[in-house]
Amino acid sequence: MRPADIEHLVAPGRPALRGNLLLTALKRPDLRANAAHSAVRRVSFDGAEAAWTHGPRDSAPAISPDGRWVAFLRAGEGTGADGNPQLHVMPSAGGEARRLTSLHLGAGEPVWAPDSRRIAFTARVPEAGRYGTPDADGETPEPAAEAPRRITRMDYRIDDVGFLRDRLQRLFVVDAVAALDRDEPGDLEPLTGDAFDAAHPVWTPDGTRVVFTAPPDWGAAESDARDICAISADGGEPEVLVRCEGYSERPAFAADGTLFYFGQSFEEHHEAAPTGLYAATPEFGAGPVKPRRLTDAETVDCEAGAGPPAPRGDDVLVAVRNRGAVELRAVAVDAVDAPLADLPVVYADRTALRSFTLDGSVLAAVIATPSTAGEVVLLGDGEPRVLTDYAKPLRDNGIRPMIELETTAPDGYPVHGWLVLPDGEGPHPVLRVVHGGPFTQQEWALFDEAQVYASAGYAVVVGNPRGSAGYGQTHGHAITHGFGTVDVDDVLALLDKALERPDLDASRVGIMGGSYGGFMTSWLAAHHGERFKAAWSERAVNAWDSMVGSSDIGYFFVDAYIGTDPDVQRDRSPLSYAAQIEIPFAVVHSEQDWRCPLEQAERMFVALRRAGAPAEMLLFPGEGHELSRSGRPRHRVQRFEAILEWWGRHL
Repeated sequence: MRPADIEHLVAPGRPALRGNLLLTALKRPDLRANAAHSAVRRVSFDGAEAAWTHGPRDSAPAISPDGRWVAFLRAGEGTGADGNPQLHVMPSAGGEARRLTSLHLGAGEPVWAPDSRRIAFTARVPEAGRYGTPDADGETPEPAAEAPRRITRMDYRIDDVGFLRDRLQRLFVVDAVAALDRDEPGDLEPLTGDAFDAAHPVWTPDGTRVVFTAPPDWGAAESDARDICAISADGGEPEVLVRCEGYSERPAFAADGTLFYFGQSFEEHHEAAPTGLYAATPEFGAGPVKPRRLTDAETVDCEAGAGPPAPRGDDVLVAVRNRGAVELRAVAVDAVDAPLADLPVVYADRTALRSFTLDGSVLAAVIATPSTAGEVVLLGDGEPRVLTDYAKPLRDNGIRPMIELETTAPDGYPVHGWLVLPDGEGPHPVLRVVHGGPFTQQEWALFDEAQVYASAGYAVVVGNPRGSAGYGQTHGHAITHGFGTVDVDDVLALLDKALERPDLDASRVGIMGGSYGGFMTSWLAAHHGERFKAAWSERAVNAWDSMVGSSDIGYFFVDAYIGTDPDVQRDRSPLSYAAQIEIPFAVVHSEQDWRCPLEQAERMFVALRRAGAPAEMLLFPGEGHELSRSGRPRHRVQRFEAILEWWGRHL
């Protein structure tokens, strides 16, 4: 895989399924347009596939319960309402799409009501005079000429979105069928107020209310906890249905009115908290009810990004992270703290289930494998039936297999990972690539970074050291107040395991990673620099003392993982040991990164240069923390080219 082959990294979105109509939004990087192209595709059960819409920015298809309509989001060119995603509806039998909304910052994913007429969604509503809207005097100021922001809370911004308090996310309901009779989209009034963000809307089975998540006490103070709330579809005062233990998301109703949702308890750990399945029976108008946790906190970590819980009679389907795989498991509706071993397997393999949907007895999913970024698959009692072949262009260019590695750290702890080998006999130079997070997992799925480097001749070692997800709560909590300890042992142990092979060159090893992986790169360059020829540290945390105040999540993330003691923060900061780094060191950052802000790179670069280290800094304009995954396509290619040039020089 070459850098420009990111155009072949097509990613199907969560399927929409009703009867024999199966739709997915197919997204891919477009180098010519320097943007992501997305269109809705129809996938037939016999494997045929055709365009449903032509894009270039169509997404989030949703089929009405009666099967007559398809709602989706379509974005145009430019800024404002025309350039941002707007809600559209078209007949499922075919025909022209009609635009239903004209919201300045666009609309969120559509959710149909049981009556197949109304659609709920969320949308950010800007303050007057901001983001290209007229102010009180009727003037529309340029961004640099907007009035100053008065900030009174710490949760005022977030990476990849921007400032929050002046464009809160509010809940809307539109009568789609009535809107089809109008020539132009009508004005819509939000159901929720302007004091808090509403998210994850879902309809009650009787269609009278919309249930959503909201911060405790309606956003009165900073909190990343979320309660389950409800409001009448006709408007009125919202109410709290479930007072959650921490964060909650993706509520879903069973036919009998039982509410299921994903949640994270903050009682034991604020950051590395496994996501569990919860259930509650709401009592509308009677105050909050107490939920119960269906899954075990130690062994079950649900992947909420794969879709909401899917009730199906006596059980609920959920995606679960497990040792680099994402599996589909069934949880009994009456379960209490059920461990992973007790959850029947619906689908499990050396793959990562990206999303799924259930319609009656038919189950469709998007599944990534070590050689695919995601294919649409039908799951049932027999063998999974793969309906698409989006990865064929990548396979034609050559995909290198993932070789599983298992070893132990010096304290006897098991360490798990993979090796991606280049073609040829070797001995090959080696790259140890460390993932971010840290509470996430390297997966049994096509990893573009490893494929690009392996195609260029490098053996790539990846894995899940302590602190990662997918190996149990104890594994994830192992580096709480311990960054740079046992995680270092695991990273090096996996590298040593790979270097036992005669076709790898232990004298030519590089270390690289982003975010937490950037921290690890900086730390290893300072403390184990003799192991490596050079380092590539990207979007890294280098100084915890300034991270507290400069990062969008620093005010709680640093407390959770490092602690509040300034001496400990400095002791755990790679910046404190910059003078110990002697190997060539690349400091790589995005100028608009608010997760690990630019100052983290600037401080490290200056410290290295002042100490005499051979350091370089590479800055990407207009990008945030997610550059390598969802940045502008040309920047993503330029980043790959810079990485290969760096390792070509030093390995």
